[in-house]
Amino acid sequence: MAKTSSSETVAQALSTLQALHPKKIDLGLERIERVLAALGHPEQKLPPTIHVAGTNGKGSTVAFLRAFAQAAGLKAHVYTSPHLVHFRERIVVGSQEISDAALIDVLARVRDANDGAPLSFFEATTAAALLAFSESPADICIIEVGLGGRYDATNVIEASACVITPIDYDHAEFLGRDLAGIAREKAGIMRAHTPVIIGPQTELVTAVLEAEANKLKASDSYFGQDFRSYRQHGRLVFEQEDELLDLPLPALIGDHQTLNAGTAIAAARIMQIPLKAIEKGLKTVSWPARMQNLTSGALADMVFESGGELWLDGGHNPHAARAVASALAGLESKTPRPLILVTGILANKDIGGFLDAFEGLASAVIGVEIPNHTSLAPETLIEIAQARGMNGQVAGNIIDAVQRAINTGEALSRQTAEEPITPPRILICGSLYLAGEVLKL
Repeated sequence: MAKTSSSETVAQALSTLQALHPKKIDLGLERIERVLAALGHPEQKLPPTIHVAGTNGKGSTVAFLRAFAQAAGLKAHVYTSPHLVHFRERIVVGSQEISDAALIDVLARVRDANDGAPLSFFEATTAAALLAFSESPADICIIEVGLGGRYDATNVIEASACVITPIDYDHAEFLGRDLAGIAREKAGIMRAHTPVIIGPQTELVTAVLEAEANKLKASDSYFGQDFRSYRQHGRLVFEQEDELLDLPLPALIGDHQTLNAGTAIAAARIMQIPLKAIEKGLKTVSWPARMQNLTSGALADMVFESGGELWLDGGHNPHAARAVASALAGLESKTPRPLILVTGILANKDIGGFLDAFEGLASAVIGVEIPNHTSLAPETLIEIAQARGMNGQVAGNIIDAVQRAINTGEALSRQTAEEPITPPRILICGSLYLAGEVLKL
């Protein structure tokens, strides 16, 4: 029985595990394998599992797969990270977020099984998720890789299918700046003779993934070669060798979501999810902070009163920024408005590459710190934005930032006081942690 008091909270249980975090992180599976063995190998007691790696689009692809499964009436276990508002979002057991009581229980049992040895926070929470999944019935399990692939804590499972979404540079402090090397690390989730669905990639990445799949004799399927998806006449068309599907456009906004949907559909067909469920899932899929139009909450109310639009996206690297900028350019072509970015980004991210995506599209950037995280100084962020021809201001907090964005957008929308004001389009962006703070308001 886990050593936990009835009064222990989720925050206390998580804090206790954070204290075990090694001072230096060396990526490897030895620590989590030791804990899972002590727990009776819950990773070996999962339903058919889809393992999803990649740099961008992992979360959205998981969201599509979950929506398809649930539309088919399947109970789904789902593991994602990070969370936006509360930790329970990360662990979905049988299609329902884990309860506080169940979460506290599995965290305590992981803590006991670990017996005080070094264990990273992600390793501990992954073990807790696998333990929860192993003890509750479900029809399918969908697990998102946290970092990399080969040595990620989730790579203790034996998946029925693997998915690799677009690969680009990110987490350079762990994965380096060698794109081929990054691709090999992501390919570490592949299994011998197991289907692997590859989302859109560069030629270099495709070549690396193909070589890794060939070594394992994995059944590999590539976007653009073996399957594809595209928008046509207000519909989503999905094609692969033996089928052509005419489907509704996904509820998630942006051309990049059309591609993510295609990758998820290819995986769903391998898992024999019915077409009707895919159609329904495309219309019902939800994934907060991915080109999300905010229409409720304190910030949305502020912008609504001004007549503007408020959008939220948690993408934090140049590849993600380009996808979001493309979606915003599409909105601009239909309804022109000044675009103002409210941006907070972690200090280890490529802010120059991120802002490059919005050059010529965004009129101004309002820099803000991310509470409780080591974010890039807003003053530095603004200097980088100004070097790209964007106006810049520093805000004291997110509410101040949105008010400044409203005022700036209105001022930039007209040349003289006599001209009518065009309320701005405001995008809060740069970090999922910042997005989580926004969704709490």
